[in-house]
Amino acid sequence: MMSIRWGICSAGRISHDFTVALKTLPPEQHQVVAVGARDLTHAQEFAQKHGIPRAYGSYEELANDPEIDVVYVGTIHPHHLSVGVLFMNSKKNVLCEKPLAMNLKEVRELIATAKKNDVFLMEAVWTRFFPASAEIRRLLSRDEVGEVKLVRADFGASLMHVSRAVEKHLGGGALIDIGIYCLQFVLMVFNGEKPERVQATGFCLDTGVDEAMIVTLMFSGHRMAVCTCTISTDLPNEAIIVGTKGTIKIPAHMWCPTSLMVNGVETQYPLPEPDLPLNFTNSTGMRYEAEEVRHCLITGLKESPCMSHADSALLVEIMDEARRQVGVVYSQDSQ
Repeated sequence: MMSIRWGICSAGRISHDFTVALKTLPPEQHQVVAVGARDLTHAQEFAQKHGIPRAYGSYEELANDPEIDVVYVGTIHPHHLSVGVLFMNSKKNVLCEKPLAMNLKEVRELIATAKKNDVFLMEAVWTRFFPASAEIRRLLSRDEVGEVKLVRADFGASLMHVSRAVEKHLGGGALIDIGIYCLQFVLMVFNGEKPERVQATGFCLDTGVDEAMIVTLMFSGHRMAVCTCTISTDLPNEAIIVGTKGTIKIPAHMWCPTSLMVNGVETQYPLPEPDLPLNFTNSTGMRYEAEEVRHCLITGLKESPCMSHADSALLVEIMDEARRQVGVVYSQDSQ
């Protein structure tokens, strides 16, 4: 079995959780061989904590490591474009945290760079690879709940104290940070179909990012979806799919689901236990996106059929339009 050699870009909290998730997979299939951060001390501390052989004090050094098959990018959102381009121009495959970039223009540049260098690129929308999500797709493909007429997804968390969530220059805002999970869920249910209309309403903080937003997507044939996101309060964080013959519900943690209710009958999908404390809910579930990356690499795919380049482009296109309607403008939008 071919082993995938991972490089970790950024020694932050999400990179910690991803590395812990990789340890729940067979070591003969996944190895972390290097970590790079902008501060060598942080990289060395991260490497020591996770037993990683090499630590670099710059992303350029990580990009130049010849023994890396794929890089996990865990930097803050505004750095995804520059860092992703750096690695792909160094012929590295890339799994980049969501959002793939700040807007459609940047996403297109990343996709073009991947194609130019003939490397794999995937947005790390980890939700899509959970067993519960795979079961949702299976149920929909078999028409188990009939024609889907309405999808609702909510994600709210109290993040006002987190600078990354509220500051514009750090890529803050409810939609781009957590609302993206609701939108991607809708697009998964509707199999990548582009909505006919996007309607968004919300309000912004003094920093210029959205505190809360409701996005309604209208699809052909009188089908619709409603997504609610906020960084000022906790919501139930449920998602529900209503069809003409039944319902599918994620009763909690819709962005990292471990249970599913189909017509009232609940099924559990437990996660493996971590070997170190985690920063975020259900983070060992990132193992599933890592498995998808490995599968794509060993079969020669340059994008995942489950989270394709087109999926990422449509997702950010909808977010761009919703932001435009609410008045959220990032510096990247004018570049």
